[in-house]
Amino acid sequence: MKVTVLQTDIVWEDAVANRKRIEKLVEGQEDTDLFVLPEMFSTGFSMNPVEIAEKEEGETLQWMRRMAEEHRCVLAGSLSVSESGMFYNRFYFVCPDGTIHRYDKRHLFTFGGEDKRYIPGGKRVIVSYGGFRILLQICYDLRFPVWSRCRNDYDVAIYVANWPVGRREVWDTLLRARALENQCYVVGVNRTGHDPQCSYNGGSVIINPYGKLMASCEDDKEETASAVLAREPLDTFRKHFPVLGDGDDFNLSL
Repeated sequence: MKVTVLQTDIVWEDAVANRKRIEKLVEGQEDTDLFVLPEMFSTGFSMNPVEIAEKEEGETLQWMRRMAEEHRCVLAGSLSVSESGMFYNRFYFVCPDGTIHRYDKRHLFTFGGEDKRYIPGGKRVIVSYGGFRILLQICYDLRFPVWSRCRNDYDVAIYVANWPVGRREVWDTLLRARALENQCYVVGVNRTGHDPQCSYNGGSVIINPYGKLMASCEDDKEETASAVLAREPLDTFRKHFPVLGDGDDFNLSL
């Protein structure tokens, strides 16, 4: 499965402009199976959901459906979504056949006031696609290893983020740690540019189960990077070095 990360410079609270930028980055990459976008890719990490949140069947989700069908690929990334009078930071995984998987961010970023504007999710979501089991995660989730602990139930972890420059070393370190401790591929997609609160310099990567870099985007640049994820080396590694089978048993309390 070929995965392409889209490291974008998000235009603040302008969904139309951001969709157009993404379309240009996708052009000419017809061999990609899965495109991964940053957190809140259509607006930036805005704490103004009353103004920017879209309905469940809003324009950006419909656009994701059209793009997935037209390019015969998956589009994945999060949006600010309004549902039943409440707001969610919702990860959409949109398949070319129109199937949509949803994950609501579990760990809301209290330091930035996200918990005062959005409702946390309570369901861990793993999607089966292209021969892989894929865990969906959003930004701050990266700091909580129990939530993303592999219990022989996934092969790829995707983290979409708006992770600022000041904490960039944490992003780099934890992405690699998640790949190593879970013997999985990790796809981490961050934005570049600025919003009213923070600056971002990217760090979008694809990491293999050995913690080695497979592909990366240049810092401070809007661009793409791709890698092919293969089952055989992952399965062989897990079989011959059975770390996951030696892990501690536990239950999550939600």
